[in-house]
Amino acid sequence: MNNKTQFTVDPEGKWMFRVAGICAIVLVVGYFLTFPIYFWVGDQPTAGVEAQLAYFADHAAGWWAIVFLMVVTDLLLVPIFFGIYMALKHINKGLMLVALAFKAFLFVILDLAVTWTAYSTMIISGVQYGAATTEAQKAALAAAAAYASAMLDSPLLGTYAILIPSLGVLFAGLVMLKGVFNKATAYLALAASLTGILFMGSYFIDSLAVFRYINALLATFFYLLVGVRLYKLGRL
Repeated sequence: MNNKTQFTVDPEGKWMFRVAGICAIVLVVGYFLTFPIYFWVGDQPTAGVEAQLAYFADHAAGWWAIVFLMVVTDLLLVPIFFGIYMALKHINKGLMLVALAFKAFLFVILDLAVTWTAYSTMIISGVQYGAATTEAQKAALAAAAAYASAMLDSPLLGTYAILIPSLGVLFAGLVMLKGVFNKATAYLALAASLTGILFMGSYFIDSLAVFRYINALLATFFYLLVGVRLYKLGRL
């Protein structure tokens, strides 16, 4: 008898699976909504605080929409990964606790505190920069935004936003190979985590930056499959 047939859903936990499944579907919708917005705003400048401020001044509306959607989807990851943990803890509780810690705690806290705080700072400063009427005002705004700008260019931000969540998905994916999720979901988890890890090399090899987009697409379809499966578990 395999692990799938051995698994039974605790009646008191069904609501968590349903909530997690719905959250995953909403998260996927949020991800899909950001894709055209990212395409609309285009790539941000990677060098020069003043160039970045001018860019955010021109694309403030689009970036505020991105920040809002990403903050919401970050928060949705907490119930989603609790649902995944509950579905897989009977297989490898230790590894699932590590996955939960990486994805639902470390990533969410760091992404909200660092990534989107830095972007919000750049948007606000960019709007003020665009409205500034003197060079002295622009210089002061550029100096004030220097730290946030440096964070956006730092490999540390990539570690927080890409590497840590990729490791969380990797650990969960390894357990999924023996759990109640199908193999396609497990392999998507492994592929998404691998592309996230490879993206970190883009700080040294520019051509590896493409893995960020591949990672985003794979992660989106991974959460779609996860959401459908969790919701079905909640209805057993």
